[in-house]
Amino acid sequence: MRRILVDWLIDVHVKFKLLPETLFQTINMVDRYTEIRQIKRKNYQLLGVTSMLIAAKYEEIYPPFIKDFIYITDKAYTKEQIIE
Repeated sequence: MRRILVDWLIDVHVKFKLLPETLFQTINMVDRYTEIRQIKRKNYQLLGVTSMLIAAKYEEIYPPFIKDFIYITDKAYTKEQIIE
């Protein structure tokens, strides 16, 4: 499942034209979180999107908006789910 998520995160990273550091930080957060918690399959993409949002806020001058992440997940998650 990790491989599928990382491939998708790379596609999102390219689409948003983010810095390489943002992608590396995102994957690092996903890996560190999954080391200590088990994630249901349906929430794995949510973990990736939330990690990318946090990483973008650290690394990017102009991070993508939450509505952009909602769009990229095909509205599978709400703003409240991403923020929590």
